[in-house]
Amino acid sequence: MSIKLAIVMPAYNEQDCMADVVKIWSNLLENGFATENTRLIVVNDGSKDNTGKILDELKLFYPKLIVVHQPNGGHGNAVVHAYRKAVELEAEYIFQTDSDDQFIPEDVKLLWEKRHQSKFILGHREVRHDDPFRLLITRILRYSMFFVYGTFIMDSNIPFRLIEGNFLKKLLAQLPNPVPFAPNIFLAIMAKKAGQELFNIPIVHKERATGEVSIRKMKLLKVCWQSFNELLDFRLTLNTKIKNLK
Repeated sequence: MSIKLAIVMPAYNEQDCMADVVKIWSNLLENGFATENTRLIVVNDGSKDNTGKILDELKLFYPKLIVVHQPNGGHGNAVVHAYRKAVELEAEYIFQTDSDDQFIPEDVKLLWEKRHQSKFILGHREVRHDDPFRLLITRILRYSMFFVYGTFIMDSNIPFRLIEGNFLKKLLAQLPNPVPFAPNIFLAIMAKKAGQELFNIPIVHKERATGEVSIRKMKLLKVCWQSFNELLDFRLTLNTKIKNLK
């Protein structure tokens, strides 16, 4: 029986909320997709706390849960690893979110209802509960993308997206190697340039109740500069990448 929907998420040092996050997203699969074959794939990105141990224990209670452990490679690397696992399982649809418990599963239906209209659908955090510096950097990147690509995407790096499985497989094949710092931005750009309607659907973003943001202030500025340069380099091959998606 083929997998209808795979939810994928990276996890790093989220021991305080990991059990709750697995529970709420597993409940979504059990209740919202009760008649479908589904999976929840969590990639433990070399957590230094008990996140990995907790995930392994949770597998005993949640048969749809797949846990992948990897050495710490960063958020983007873990996201791509999770995507590739879902593609390997031939999931028809793949939904990506984060493990920090800042989104509500009920909003998935807003994207799911559009699945026949687009192969790549994004949420949009109209009210975003992050520190002002991070919000400023996000805005700078948004307009940088418009300057470089002529493409305006409200929330290109949002970890709340629904992608058709076969289309994601093609997108992943076009990602730069090594994996860029923020691969979700590259995937969104390629999808938009390939003619997909991203919709940018407003969804709820909650304040973080546990854990800490792993990238702050000057480090965030540094990686944003890295991302900008990666986007500049990617522009040189974008037309070829888009042709390969056809």
